[in-house]
Amino acid sequence: MKPATMSKIENYIFHSLNTCFLLFLSFITLYPFWTTIAVSFNDALDSIRGGITFFPRKFSLFNYEVIFRTGAIPHAFFISVARTLINLVTSVFFTAMVAFALSRREFILQKPFTFILILSMYVNAGLIPTFLLIRDLGMVGTFWVYIVPGIVNAFNFVVMRTYMRSIPESIIESARIDGYGDFYIFFRIVFPLCLPVLATIGLFVAVGSWNAWFDTMIYNSGDERLHTLQYKLMEYLQSSQSHGKTASDAGAMALSAGAGGGSGMVTPMSIRAAITVIAAAPILLIYPFMQRYFVVGLNVGGVKE
Repeated sequence: MKPATMSKIENYIFHSLNTCFLLFLSFITLYPFWTTIAVSFNDALDSIRGGITFFPRKFSLFNYEVIFRTGAIPHAFFISVARTLINLVTSVFFTAMVAFALSRREFILQKPFTFILILSMYVNAGLIPTFLLIRDLGMVGTFWVYIVPGIVNAFNFVVMRTYMRSIPESIIESARIDGYGDFYIFFRIVFPLCLPVLATIGLFVAVGSWNAWFDTMIYNSGDERLHTLQYKLMEYLQSSQSHGKTASDAGAMALSAGAGGGSGMVTPMSIRAAITVIAAAPILLIYPFMQRYFVVGLNVGGVKE
């Protein structure tokens, strides 16, 4: 057999095996979440029987009706959205400004400030000193406790500064020769060239802010007006689980969801599935629109020195 024919056969076998492996890996990765979606849209009492795989056996929206029946969930959703958007804008903007300043080699305090920021990644004062600091700053029981402590993240700073240093120095020097200052260079040159890393950091910040609930429990648990969606869903989940733990059998695990007749029941499993879908849906909807920035501009600013 000719070498060219052998090479084609080997390539075909390799690509076939590689495709099968990736399809299998995708299936085992997506299957648990897909099953969770099916359970969330299935009748709660019917879900106790098990055996739900790809599609609901008895379609029902009652699990979601129970969660959204109280007016606290829409308000908590608004708080989470506001927190995520404000964190996204402030954290990305201020982290980019700090990274730009400390990426300039002519800045004489570059090394001390960089050392302090990186040191914060390894040394943490602990929960109690952090709480005392937040309390002394007067941010306990306020919305700003969600915003101010995370304006600049050390890890995001390192990623952004590393990317900015990859921008050819000739571009910035040309702008300085033309008489432009640092603000013009940052907003009109560096910022547009950093869109891929800004989108990546923005996704990290958005996901972290959306999923956060521990700071609500520590600082704002006493004020329901400042409860985030994740904290409310966590409370709901704990409540349903406590009901399930006190049940004597599988049939008694069904929790009455109030008036409504029919199978007006939910179970810890059905509530848990619905909560998971609600918490993950916004990020899943946003991610495809931001993904394109991960590959756009891989060679942005690539100028031969």
